Amino acid sequence: MRKAAIPDSPLCAAEPCASCAPESTPAPPRRRSRKAVRIDFPRFADMFSAMGTEPRLRIMHALLTAHPVGLVVGDIQSELEIAPSTLSHHLDKLRHEGLVKVRRDKKFLWYTANTAALQELLGFLFSECCSRNPAVKPDTIFELCR
Repeated sequence: MRKAAIPDSPLCAAEPCASCAPESTPAPPRRRSRKAVRIDFPRFADMFSAMGTEPRLRIMHALLTAHPVGLVVGDIQSELEIAPSTLSHHLDKLRHEGLVKVRRDKKFLWYTANTAALQELLGFLFSECCSRNPAVKPDTIFELCR
């Protein structure tokens, strides 16, 4: 069976109507263009792992509380009641992952939280959920901090 020819009309010539437009598959949804950002997943995983024990999390909390001055090892030890060798092990792990900084002042070692590294870690966590995905609203996070 032969289809009837559609007469040419000035309207269809300028803009094809539904009856004379060729059938096509719908275009896929348009994706927002994003800069290709290289995320260092292993580094962030190691940082989370370093803070993944209760003593290290307590150390980070104490150092953040004392920021920007920091704490000497003896103060951390007495505040958290951690044995010297165990504390040394935990501080080395946190320092190795870049979460704390250490400076020598005569005979004392002063530890401070590396806030730049913590900001990177938080940026990693919230970059996706606060930019494209509404999983966590930024206002909610700021409310928790007040």
